[in-house]
Amino acid sequence: MQNEKILARVCADAGVGPRQAAAVEKLLADGCTVPFIARYRKEAHGNLDEVQIGKVKERLEYYAELEDRKKTILKSIDEQGKLTEELAKQIEDCFVKTTLEDIYQPYKPKRRTRAQIAKEKGYEPMAEKLWNGEECEGTDEDFQFARDIIAERIADDSTVRGLVRRAFATKGVVKTEAANPGSSEPTKFEQYYDFSEPIATIPSHRYLAIRRGQKEGVLWVRLDIDKSAIVDEMMDCLDCAKTDQTRLAAEDAYKRLLAPSCEIDVTVEKKMEADRAAVEVFAENLRNLLLASPLGEKSVLAIDPGIRTGCKVAMMDATGKYLGKTVIYPTQQPAEAERAIALIVNKFRPDAIAVGNGTAGRETEAFVKATLKKLHSQHPEIPTPIVVSVSESGASVYSASEIARKEFPDLDLTVRGAISIGRRLQDPLAELVKIDPKAIGVGQYQHDVHQPLLGAKLDEVVVSCVNGVGVELNTASAPLLERVSGVGPSLAKNIVEWRNEHGRFSSRLQLMEVKGLGAKAFEQCAGFLRIRGAANPLDSSAVHPERYALVERMAGDMGLSVKELVGNQAAVKKIDLKRYISDEVGEPTLKDIVSELVKPGRDPRAVFEPPKFRDDVMTIDDVKEGQKLEGVVTNVTAFGAFVDIGVHQDGLVHVSELSDNFVTDPNSVVKTGDRITVTVIGVDKARGRISLSAKSKPGFAAASAGGGAGARAGQRRNERRTSFAPPNSSGFSCNPFAGL
Repeated sequence: MQNEKILARVCADAGVGPRQAAAVEKLLADGCTVPFIARYRKEAHGNLDEVQIGKVKERLEYYAELEDRKKTILKSIDEQGKLTEELAKQIEDCFVKTTLEDIYQPYKPKRRTRAQIAKEKGYEPMAEKLWNGEECEGTDEDFQFARDIIAERIADDSTVRGLVRRAFATKGVVKTEAANPGSSEPTKFEQYYDFSEPIATIPSHRYLAIRRGQKEGVLWVRLDIDKSAIVDEMMDCLDCAKTDQTRLAAEDAYKRLLAPSCEIDVTVEKKMEADRAAVEVFAENLRNLLLASPLGEKSVLAIDPGIRTGCKVAMMDATGKYLGKTVIYPTQQPAEAERAIALIVNKFRPDAIAVGNGTAGRETEAFVKATLKKLHSQHPEIPTPIVVSVSESGASVYSASEIARKEFPDLDLTVRGAISIGRRLQDPLAELVKIDPKAIGVGQYQHDVHQPLLGAKLDEVVVSCVNGVGVELNTASAPLLERVSGVGPSLAKNIVEWRNEHGRFSSRLQLMEVKGLGAKAFEQCAGFLRIRGAANPLDSSAVHPERYALVERMAGDMGLSVKELVGNQAAVKKIDLKRYISDEVGEPTLKDIVSELVKPGRDPRAVFEPPKFRDDVMTIDDVKEGQKLEGVVTNVTAFGAFVDIGVHQDGLVHVSELSDNFVTDPNSVVKTGDRITVTVIGVDKARGRISLSAKSKPGFAAASAGGGAGARAGQRRNERRTSFAPPNSSGFSCNPFAGL
């Protein structure tokens, strides 16, 4: 019966049916992952998506923890000899953690309290008389001891405790003031020096900003509430005489025993609520960033810009394999730098040139474009690669990481950074999984939120994206493989080791030869791994090996081989799905299979389109009010969207400027990675702030109204100067990386 009650709660919380919740619970218990359940077990759970399955999983875990806590509490009370049938039922019927703790409050082992001291002194009879409104005689000290007992009784009452907590949550007002009011030093918290807002309605991002100000010692923060009104409500729900003595005891219970703990409970819950909102914003931004359009299997020349120490240059082939490096100095040695770019472009014929968008990024981009234009005029037979500005966020973190050291043990960290910039153009997902998501720069107060909550959610997003796109088994790095359903770090390492020892995988079935990869792991991971060019074309698709026989049957029924069926749109359209429905395979799975047969292993991400920044707008000095610019959304927060317009500082489109229509949630209008046209409505060069508008007819305001557009992280990494071997006089025949 208890399990049925929990299942009913899970269904209500997650908005799913009993059969669906039970199916997800069983699949999770069997060791299945959320991506696998969502993709390959649709018939079992009624076609729930990953979000719904994740919600069921989260609620099942919550109630499992609650049940464990109930057992602990029941055992504790029973050992005290105070467990009654009524109390046991009250605990069993409780499904909220805070309420459960309120019920347990009177029975919790306590330090020696004022009430216990009063009881030891024999004041319980007097306290009972006061509770019932009977006449008592005694000194002020006697009455104080008796009230101490009453105050603890009131504070331990679960109904009263719940009432006070709700009052703080619904009627409390967050009030802030400057911690050092005499200080003239400006801070980013000045708007909160004399501020108040109900805790029930304060937006999450504002509450987190206040908490940060408190943490940094800039703000004093308190939660104000009408004490008298709360004590009145407490007295109304107490089964005691309403006398001056019980009123004094209730006031003492509120001030000393209830208010401090209930205020903490409410502020902690508000913080967690704000954390969850911030985490969701971060997760949405991260998902959009990871699923950004890939350039694909095309060769890339990557440039990490630098002024004093030069630009680090690295060449990658179409698979991301590192080919060589050099350093150019466009500012100090422009002719030599120009010749080096020309040599590399001629020798390697890159499809694209990726230029990091940090300090000197736009200047380097302009230099490269000018060089290519000149090269094309002199040698039109040489293909001109596209030049793309690529975000550097997190590249320095990767270059100094253990992953980078293992990948490129003999390379300087600055060259590793250039390689990362190039690879993230080829495939953002494959490269960004190597970096701590918090270092990518798409969050909102990510360092202030509960880190385990943030880490779990971001990991969930990364896993979802990796499995949603699929992973090429023969080229994927260990950090990418470990995000595949059922794999993990240990198996990812073993897969790479098998690949290094035996060469390319030619079949998914060879995964069973990998050390430690058993039947269950194969079941969970095989459908998400692709083998391009495999003998069996289904190995490059999202069709799970467990359904290969079904596809063979479909092909045979049409008089075709599997190879002849895969990619044959006309033939696939003729498949009668009803013929293949069984107890195990229903219409949802059959539709997925047919979709894969039409376009096997298709990438769900959008087609790549490079950003188009204006060549005459390269620094904040070039930005003027009224300019219309194309930009790329780099971060979406609760208060607006940050947009890269190619000048090193992202501009802010405040939520009020995102659309001609009223917007409550910026994510409903724009996503990270979107290309949008904006109008400059304010520029504050001194503070490095740019205010933008996405409205069709924007008004103009001071840049400060934007609320603090963060400057592009132009933090330069420690760069080691490496001399460039000048090209010889034989034109384009020399190796531009020779001697480096």
